[in-house]
Amino acid sequence: MRARFKHALKRGTSHSARDSRAVRMTRLKPMPSPSPFEPETFAFADDGSIPNNPKLPFLVYRGGVDLKGSPDPEELVENTFAGNDWGEMWRNGIYRYVHYHSMIHEAMGLARGRARVQFGGKNGTEVDLHAGDVCVLPAGTGHQCLWASPDLVVIGAYPPSGKYDLCRGSKAEHARAVAAIPDVPTPATDPVFGRHGPLTRLWRP
Repeated sequence: MRARFKHALKRGTSHSARDSRAVRMTRLKPMPSPSPFEPETFAFADDGSIPNNPKLPFLVYRGGVDLKGSPDPEELVENTFAGNDWGEMWRNGIYRYVHYHSMIHEAMGLARGRARVQFGGKNGTEVDLHAGDVCVLPAGTGHQCLWASPDLVVIGAYPPSGKYDLCRGSKAEHARAVAAIPDVPTPATDPVFGRHGPLTRLWRP
């Protein structure tokens, strides 16, 4: 399921017009800052069915989006992605069957709940994810939900370059995917930390 969402950042409020102007100026011209932590990284081999990515690591940002006190965690995750030029967003769970995308990279952020997901196909790794965690899947990375809490809400997003497709591991798909994956453009920004985020270094060509 994929649906477009319009993103509108809410302006902060203050007790004076001067404070209000300061908030608006800060949001119009944000200063870049280094990310506070490094993501977990994983490399998965081609298992003959799921190609995974031969060069780019799969990334997991633990607590990548701080959801504490947010009345609308879905919007907070969406605004984080949108502010870093990742779009074409959807709200959903994670499919229970193994699948991958051969022509585009994908970011998934948990707005609510928990999930255990198998990444990398049958020879990959089970990863427990919690609200606030963000994973970034390079094109070709297999993923399959093994378990999810009833309240799970995941936000998915994609970089501007690339084309969405859904592959389920057939031999015909595998051959096409192996040829397509190296040509998927590298994103210019990290979906969580923007132009100065770890992805721009870890995924450097």
